[in-house]
Formats: sequence, C-alpha cells, structure tokens
Amino acid sequence: MSKKPGLAKTRKAVSKRFKITGTGKVMRRRQGKRHLLENKSRKRKRSLGKSVLVDKTDVWAIKTNMPWG
Repeated sequence: MSKKPGLAKTRKAVSKRFKITGTGKVMRRRQGKRHLLENKSRKRKRSLGKSVLVDKTDVWAIKTNMPWG
C-alpha cells in the first residue's frame, strides 16, 4: 500500500491531546489533575477539569501535526 504523494500523516499523540473547534481554535486539557489531589482544593480541582484554549504561539505547531484540522 503506497502513500499518496504530498499527504501529511497525523501525529497520533498530538491528535489525542488536542481538539480543534469548529471555528479553528485549538483546545487542550489543563495539567495537574493526575495525582497529589488530596492537598488541592475542590475549587481548584474543578477548574482543572475544564478545557482551555492553546496559546496562539503554539497553534501553528499543533495544526501542522494534524493536517486535517
């Protein structure tokens, strides 16, 4: 099975970590909700569960690794 010329492959690690919205913005999960949760407040843990936008300096690098996005 040959690859089509000029077709970029998707980096699967990047596609699992980031989502692209319908308007083209890139969303990411917050860090810090894996372990050591006993000494973090409930309010802090709730806010860590919400997704946020990726900084505009990193958007280009993420989108190049997801050519369909």
